[in-house]
Amino acid sequence: MPSKLKLYNTLTRKKEVFIPIKKSHVSMYSCGPTVYNYAHIGNLRTYIFNDLLKKSLQFHGYKVDHVMNITDVDDKTIIASQKNGKTLKEFTREYEKIFFQDTDSLNIKKPDHILRATESINDMVKIIKILMNKGYAYKTSDGIYFSINKFKGYGKLAQLEKRKKDKTKERVKNDEYDKENMQDFALWKFYTPEDGNNFWNTEIGKGRPGWHIECSAMSMKHLGNRLDIHTGAVDLIFPHHTNEIAQSEAATGKKFVNYWLHAGFLNVKEGKMSKSLGNVLYLKNIITQGFSPLDYRYMCLTTHYRSALMFSLENLNAAKNSYERLKNICQELKDDKTTNKSYLDKFEKVIEDDLDMPKALQVLWQLLRDKRAKGTYQTIKKMDSVFSLDLLEKPKIHIPDEVKKLVSEREQARKSKNWKLADELRDKINKQGYVISDTDQGPVVKKG
Repeated sequence: MPSKLKLYNTLTRKKEVFIPIKKSHVSMYSCGPTVYNYAHIGNLRTYIFNDLLKKSLQFHGYKVDHVMNITDVDDKTIIASQKNGKTLKEFTREYEKIFFQDTDSLNIKKPDHILRATESINDMVKIIKILMNKGYAYKTSDGIYFSINKFKGYGKLAQLEKRKKDKTKERVKNDEYDKENMQDFALWKFYTPEDGNNFWNTEIGKGRPGWHIECSAMSMKHLGNRLDIHTGAVDLIFPHHTNEIAQSEAATGKKFVNYWLHAGFLNVKEGKMSKSLGNVLYLKNIITQGFSPLDYRYMCLTTHYRSALMFSLENLNAAKNSYERLKNICQELKDDKTTNKSYLDKFEKVIEDDLDMPKALQVLWQLLRDKRAKGTYQTIKKMDSVFSLDLLEKPKIHIPDEVKKLVSEREQARKSKNWKLADELRDKINKQGYVISDTDQGPVVKKG
């Protein structure tokens, strides 16, 4: 059956029918975190998008082989680890652990393969040697650089030919540089005393990799020379993904990626949320203000992944209220073991249109408001395999021992038909902030 799934391809700037290289299988690579600090909620929006994409592909019956890297060596990680008086490994593993704690709390499924840059050095060296032998890379006193003038079509992903550029021949030594300049970029940086103990002795010299070569090496290591899908935030289009394409295609002589997908920014009133602007919020910040990670996940679903998402505590609070109302309704549903084909078809249709999650949420709400609909429980279960909002999972609440004791005493009073005492104990439970419901399976306690 022909694919109906359409994805917006940054390379062509249009929606395209998704056709994988290998039938029913998808190779997917996502740029992972640079583990020198907490990932802020703008970063986490991109990982929520990756998760939604993967689960949408699986919803459509594809087997997805998902690879993500961990950047645990670059300028930022080295400087930050030295500033904190820790080895690079100690420092980066700490933030790597925190990152996965955050993504777990957001119901983001871990990629099938998670590769650290420091454990993939030999793979990078192999590619750099190929690029040198082919004449795309050259050696200087401080490193090995990729010559962008040697690669035909450099900048096609970012459409650089449509933008006014400074064409001056330059080299860039650091991992980040002026987004308005096209420059030769470092594949390998020769050792300097500032690097401390962070170096590798290799065939191409003592040193460490540049940032861009890391992703090419790690993606091709597991997924081969050609990938179906590559994802990242929109700010990676240039220079990072532009340079990935150049070095990968120069090395293999083949098209690197068929579909490039990019998530939009998370904006605040001052503009883009970023560490450099000092306007970031971390997941722990919103949790301390009374929000759950899934409140934030729900908020991300309300805006299309390619659009900028405006963040404010007021907007997050509105999402929290909607999500809690949605979950409360779903908790009352009973399983009738059937699905509703009509609503599932509607859901699938909007997902097929470049993962239109806001419309998918609308379909979900329409189903819940349709009193004549059959198979609501199982249909929502299938929808939530993509949303991952735990809509049908019973909330896990902590019930204090004092409240548990009151519940037990009330059960004894009910069994003894002492209804007056049972009512008094119910009132005491209510005053503790809990509500008790009597069911055929026994008492059910919820937060009031």
